Order: sequence, then structure tokens, then C-alpha cells
Amino acid sequence: MSKSYFGTDGVRGTVGNDPMTADFAMRLASATTQVLVPQGGTVVIGKDTRLSGYMFESALEAGFIAAGADVLLLGPLPTPGIARLTQEFDADLGVVISASHNAFSDNGIKFFDRSGSKLTDEIEEQIEEHLKNPAITLGSQALGKAKRIDTARSRYQEFCASSMPEGVDLEGIKVVFDGANGAAYKVGPRTLANLGAEVIPIGCSPNGRNINAGCGSTEPDLLQMTVPAVKADVGVALDGDGDRVVMVDEKGELIDGDQLLYVLAMARKDKGGLKGPVVGTVMSNLGLEHALRDRDIDFKRAAVGDRYVLETLRSTGGIIGGETSGHMLVLDKTTTGDGLISALQVLAIMKESGKKLSELVSGMPKYPQTMVNVRMEQRMDPATSKPIQDAVRAAETELAETGRVVLRASGTEPVIRVMVEGEDREQVVSLAERLASVVAASAA
Repeated sequence: MSKSYFGTDGVRGTVGNDPMTADFAMRLASATTQVLVPQGGTVVIGKDTRLSGYMFESALEAGFIAAGADVLLLGPLPTPGIARLTQEFDADLGVVISASHNAFSDNGIKFFDRSGSKLTDEIEEQIEEHLKNPAITLGSQALGKAKRIDTARSRYQEFCASSMPEGVDLEGIKVVFDGANGAAYKVGPRTLANLGAEVIPIGCSPNGRNINAGCGSTEPDLLQMTVPAVKADVGVALDGDGDRVVMVDEKGELIDGDQLLYVLAMARKDKGGLKGPVVGTVMSNLGLEHALRDRDIDFKRAAVGDRYVLETLRSTGGIIGGETSGHMLVLDKTTTGDGLISALQVLAIMKESGKKLSELVSGMPKYPQTMVNVRMEQRMDPATSKPIQDAVRAAETELAETGRVVLRASGTEPVIRVMVEGEDREQVVSLAERLASVVAASAA
């Protein structure tokens, strides 16, 4: 069964357009209650700093209460914090109101089950079946009730701090923290400061409209300028909902998710605490794979999307995985992608080793990578086209062991993404353009 509303990470869209309306949010709450909280259990709701979050919080609260569920309102809190507090409060469901790294004009709604994990495709399909019906309102005796939790931030801060190795603090480390004017604008600086770091906050003044605007993990230019300007040791940038992280070394150089994965894997390997393979995606840099191979660390690639990285980690017994974008999974610390906890692990490695971040990443080469998006009249699977596959094989032969080719159909729009990666930048660009021309001709 195909899904009409749920994508790879909940329901998302432009506020005011279907499905991101107050009416839909109320129906979604009602449908989800009937599937996951049928006996009148407890739901926690958190959000990022978007202006529309107030509207969706109220609509969801009404829908859950009308269907008989009790609601705990957490206020602005990173997505992984909501996953954690779902477990801590022994709730049946966690709800996040956020569009992650998107602009403030978008918003989204995603869910965690009682274990702090994302819902399965099967559960989402059941919810969509119930969405075909109007929202329900029970009689007065059966209605749920709501309560605002004032300790949500402090509870999450304590949990993040507890992820640090025993006896390790951040005394002596100067950190520029970029909160993307999003959900981590308070908990990020406070957690770092409580651990002893000297913190310089930027992107920590949300006004409801400036989330992810010129700041955060998707636009780290300001962070890259600020770190060397204030002679900081390191910079940390989260996205709007706090589940992604990129970092900046003391020189102002951007350190992406692949490089952070390398740092985490190397440290675990050296301590003997690395379990299973390290998991990236089909888009992870080839330099990461080669660097891990040279240290006899198994590396596996999953489809793009943190849920697929998580599935591969669980099926292989791995504990560390992530995407180039900075969506990191450290499963012996928490159940879902957590930008702040991932950053803390890297900062702890810096403190314990006495090394700068630039030194820690120096063992991983980053191969040139070029992406060309080819727009189609309608969606197509490039694997079904003989001319495209012949061109791919020719490019792979030319690259030999020094590079690779990935063709991927977008899951949200009629676009084929052509990615070529290799040691020689000119060769990579030339092959990407040649493949894109074949794809475009095949779709004509």
C-alpha cells in the first residue's frame, strides 16, 4: 500500500496548504490515537521555534484530547529530546512539530513510539486508513486532559550531559554554538556551559521566522567566519530541530557528517568499543569508506535517509552510522539522531586526546563529488533504461577503483540525481555532465 501523506520523516509541507493545516492536524491526532493510543494513554508533544508551531500544537492537542488521550506539552525542544522524554514519561506516543532544516514557511509532524523510535511503514499506513474518517470527539467522561511540563529542557540537558564519558568535561574548550534559531537555542549553550566549556552562542535568538535562515548546519558560513575570528577551538552547528550536526575546526574549515563519522569510528576502534559495521549511505564520501577499510573497519551503505541507516545498524549489530548532512546515530547513547549528543562525543574525543578537530579528521581524504539534478517530465527509474545503464557502466570502467557513480530518483519530485565521485575533480565533473546528458536524452 502506498502512503499519501507520510514521507520519509513524517508529514511535511508548506503551512496553509494541504496537508499542513489545522484541520488536518486535528484529524491526524485523532487517527493516530485510534491506532496507537486506543485505551486513553499519554502523548507528549514538542516543537521547534516556527511561528506555526503554536497553531499545530493547539490543533494536535485538541485532536488527542477529543479522542481520549492525555497530553503532555513540552514546548520548544529538539526532536531527539522529545524521543527521549517519550521514554522518560512512559508515554505511548511522542509527537514532534517541525520541518527540520526547511524554511519557516514549512512545518511538519512526525512521531515516535513508546521506545523512542520512528513509526514503521505499516503503522503509518494504518494511520492513513483512519484519516479517511472525520476526527472523533468522545463524551465528557472519556476526554483526555493536558498538562504543560516545565522541566522538559532541564531533563533533556541532563540526559545529553550523561552521554559524556565518565570523568570527562569540557573545561578549557572554547566553543561557538550555532542553534539555527531553532529548537536547541537554549539547551545547546546551557549543556555545553554546564560541562565547563566557554560558549559563544550564535543563531540562538529565534523570532518564529528566522529558523535556519543564514545559520545552522545547512548555512554554516557565519559559524566558519566566527570560529577563527574569536579564536575558538571548535564550532558546532545544529539544524532547526536539532537532529543534525556539522562542525567547524579551529581554522574555520567545515567538518561534515562523513568526517564526524570517521572521528567517532576511529576513537571507538582505538578504545575497543566499536561494535558491528559503521553505516553510511549511498551518498557517503568514498574517502570515508577507504579510510575505514585501511583501519580494518567494516563499512556498509544504506539508502538515503536516517531510518534506513538505523535499519541497517539494527540488522548488523552496529552502533555508529550517519549521513553526510550530519544526521548521526550513536545507538549506545540514544535511540535516534541527536545533533547535540553526537557533538558531545566528538568534543569528548578532542578533550581526551588533546588533539584539534583538524588533526582528528586528517586521516580521511575527501574525494571530489559532483551532483547534477536532471528534471524529468514524469518520474522514471534509471535502472530500467539501457542507454543510461550502458553509460553508467562506461563511467565506472573509466573510474576503475578510484571513484563511483550513483543514480538516484528523487522520492519527492520528478528528478534523477546523478552523482559522480573520484580522485580527479576534472574527470568527476566531465563524467557527471556526460551522464546527465544521457539521462536527459533518455527521458525526452
